[in-house]
Amino acid sequence: MTTEQELRSLFNTLDRDQDGKISINELFLSPGLSAVISSQTNTTSPQELIVQYDSDKDGSITFEELKQAVQEASI
Repeated sequence: MTTEQELRSLFNTLDRDQDGKISINELFLSPGLSAVISSQTNTTSPQELIVQYDSDKDGSITFEELKQAVQEASI
């Protein structure tokens, strides 16, 4: 399991525009990091991550949504 600090670092790297959200475009711009996220959340694609864990349905993933996805996948 990834620590919260490691997850935050990964999130910040993916959040290229630093708006506090990871968009589908940002996920596609970093395929290696997206693969890490997919393995941590048991999803197979950036689209699946967004569909399953974008709780506010704004088309992007916040840090809290990502943290929740990782926690659910580790159960």
